[in-house]
Amino acid sequence: MIDISSMTNRQWDLIVVGGGMTGVAAAVSARREGVENVLVIEKAGYLGGAAATSLITPFMRFYTTVDGKQYLLSRGFFTELRALMRETGAQNDRDYTIHEEYLKVALDRLAKKEGIQPLYHAMLCGVHKDGETITAVDVATKAGKLTFKARYFIDCTGDADLAAQAGCPFHLGRPDGLCQPMTLCFRVGNVDTAAFWKGMKDVQKKYKELKEAGEIKNPREDVLAFTTLDEGVIHFNTTRVVKHDPTNPFDVTEAEMIAREQMVELVEFLRKYAAGCEHCQLLYSASEIGARESRMIDGEYLLTEMDLKNCTKFEDAIAAGNYDIDIHNPEGSGTSHYFFADGTWYTIPYRSLQPKNADNLLVAGRCISSTHEAQASYRIMPIVTTLGEAAGVAVAVANADHTGVKQADVKKIQATLEKNGAFTGLNA
Repeated sequence: MIDISSMTNRQWDLIVVGGGMTGVAAAVSARREGVENVLVIEKAGYLGGAAATSLITPFMRFYTTVDGKQYLLSRGFFTELRALMRETGAQNDRDYTIHEEYLKVALDRLAKKEGIQPLYHAMLCGVHKDGETITAVDVATKAGKLTFKARYFIDCTGDADLAAQAGCPFHLGRPDGLCQPMTLCFRVGNVDTAAFWKGMKDVQKKYKELKEAGEIKNPREDVLAFTTLDEGVIHFNTTRVVKHDPTNPFDVTEAEMIAREQMVELVEFLRKYAAGCEHCQLLYSASEIGARESRMIDGEYLLTEMDLKNCTKFEDAIAAGNYDIDIHNPEGSGTSHYFFADGTWYTIPYRSLQPKNADNLLVAGRCISSTHEAQASYRIMPIVTTLGEAAGVAVAVANADHTGVKQADVKKIQATLEKNGAFTGLNA
């Protein structure tokens, strides 16, 4: 058995809070660059984050076209992760669909191989600070409240939980406080998938007709479905809960209940009107409703919509992307898009990962310092994975030079990322 006191009495070099793809990328990247003792604190019973907990699939577009050829924008650790997923059955060679059960196994194996210590079923519940230096975090576990000390911390919670509890300033969603809708994904089995996809236009037409007649209560404007790696199974990303705060536990509770009613409504609709779904069965829903947006830190640089549309190349760029600015209406129906031209991309500055009021904390993932509109593009899993890699490398550089993360040598961070195959967006 593992002695709990041996873990709580240790001075960790790095604690990563949040074990999604961002957190895994951060932990692995830091460990490989010389950070020895790395602890990953995760509220679920596995690594994988939104893909595993909220059934988010597939990987959204993480490439552009240059000279008629595919040009990858999310590389480095993300490329390695994709290869690992294919090896373990979490993904195939044809598309970017994710099998979350094999993903959990793949990431468990990776953590063991890299010498990273995960702690599952542990919820962040407190932060200790000395001035602007975080000294330790409290987590709620089956063994009660445990406290872990570290030299550096990376917030990969998606909701900026660590930064918020550390007293770092943040904002919620767009200026009026509304966030993009929450969605409960679910799977339906016993489907003739060929017939379903062939009849999709008719499904959309009938859905809109019933919605206009008031028979569909879900505010989403259409049916959003994806293939899966399981025969006869369709994945649905169609529920939509608006005007609820993903950081308010009572709002999230109500959102889960609303979304389940929408799920049942849609399954009944499919049986009546969707080809191939006459005898379909509801298999399961995500263990946690998915949040597209919540807190974003007020960091050393606020990434804006115009930064993205201008395809800005920052001197301290540590990642790049060109996924469309994809905003699901925070108030009801409708989804807006702004698409980037082929061969173009924006970059994300290291300063946007740096929260104010903390000198040994970085934030990576969908909760970095940005506006509502900018977040709507970089929030996808491929891009946030690259942000995690950058944060991990930055901690390694700071650790080696005995500095705070804000004093870390950006040129060294960029050089290390490029050495490891990542793309900062500067050296095309």
